[in-house]
Amino acid sequence: MSLDAQVKIFKWVSILEGISFLVLLLIAMPLKYIWDAPQMVQSVGMAHGILFVTYIFGALLLFKPLEWSYKTLFIVCASSVLPLGPF
Repeated sequence: MSLDAQVKIFKWVSILEGISFLVLLLIAMPLKYIWDAPQMVQSVGMAHGILFVTYIFGALLLFKPLEWSYKTLFIVCASSVLPLGPF
């Protein structure tokens, strides 16, 4: 797979991971704790978890080919835990 294709996939995973995090924080968590409806947290949480692991794995895969410094890798990985970071 070409580097351009890998970067494009990583960008899509990043966008989806960010969206899933926002849905989890802004919709699913209030449903669970305010209206006692935990079902959405289970499904959105699982999707977000898979996307989070895929995002971190993708960052690690792109570390060498894109010649990132360790600082850049840290920033990319750390941004995944900020609500708007992956965007």
